[in-house]
Amino acid sequence: QVRLVESGGESVQAGGSLRLSCAGSGSSYITYYMGWFRQAPGKEREGVAAISSRGSSTYYADSVKGRFTISQNSAKDTLYLQMDSLKPEDTAMYYCAANTDGTMSNPLGKFDYNYWGQGTQVTVSS
Repeated sequence: QVRLVESGGESVQAGGSLRLSCAGSGSSYITYYMGWFRQAPGKEREGVAAISSRGSSTYYADSVKGRFTISQNSAKDTLYLQMDSLKPEDTAMYYCAANTDGTMSNPLGKFDYNYWGQGTQVTVSS
């Protein structure tokens, strides 16, 4: 079992920054990919950023490239999302996800992840 707990979401003004964290734990906590997803009311959950735990390759949605940075700590048990130049359209619930089976077709695809956190709310006001 894997447990993921997000933190760091809050309300900020446009142009501001936030850093989200996701703490992972569990008796069999070995991940191949980690990702950040977001879901706004009435919209599908979308991939924002992902990172391969072994090689540290990173992947970003076009809408956040150049503004968001995904990273992990050296122990690979905490995932971060640094969000800069925030826009009102970034407002959403942000979820951390883990892929623990090693099969991956799309690092930004929600169906490739088998564990999810409960989410942390990010609200950006204009």
